[in-house]
Amino acid sequence: MLDGLASWATDVIEQLGYAGVVLMIILENVFPPIPSEAILPLAGFLAGQGRMWLPGVILAATVGAVIGALILYYFGAWFGEKRIRWMVRRYGKWFAVAEGDIDTANNWFDRHGGKAVMICRLIPIVRSLVSIPAGIRRMDLRTFILYTAIGSGVWNSTLILTGWWLGDNWEEVSTYVDYLQYPVVIAVLGAVVWFLWKRKIAPRRGVGAGMNTPR
Repeated sequence: MLDGLASWATDVIEQLGYAGVVLMIILENVFPPIPSEAILPLAGFLAGQGRMWLPGVILAATVGAVIGALILYYFGAWFGEKRIRWMVRRYGKWFAVAEGDIDTANNWFDRHGGKAVMICRLIPIVRSLVSIPAGIRRMDLRTFILYTAIGSGVWNSTLILTGWWLGDNWEEVSTYVDYLQYPVVIAVLGAVVWFLWKRKIAPRRGVGAGMNTPR
């Protein structure tokens, strides 16, 4: 399926040019299975052939990223914190999540929201998803757009310039980007295990240790 999506994205960019880049990056943000590492290096390759203007490609990709991020931002704003809290109250116990965790997450995002958005835009997998909590917290829209543009601009420029530099071998970029996903997956799984240990296992062991302590 991913090969088919990449092939389709290639056809769109070759036919529509800059508008195709904007469209594909919007879809890549909203529908993450469309890989940016298959879209942007191709655009860089086309720029290297003189079929597109390199700064124009970077600008088109960044505009598409901002539009796609805004779609998810407004989805998060529509979904809202009330629905999140209702879901946590009803189903949170099955995932060791309480309303207090929402408050903690909100406080953290309020302190680091801008930097979090910018940094996450540079990380595979979570690049698109960070827009949803930003919308839920109703992050200042100008700040959100600014940091999204900066983070996305760096990511887009890196992939586009790499495709431009590799030339006919631009497809190799996706292989290297895949390697970046493994540390992210490991980090996420580690965070989940640590969270479950802290909320479920460690308190039980502490209770047990207290019961076995001689008086």
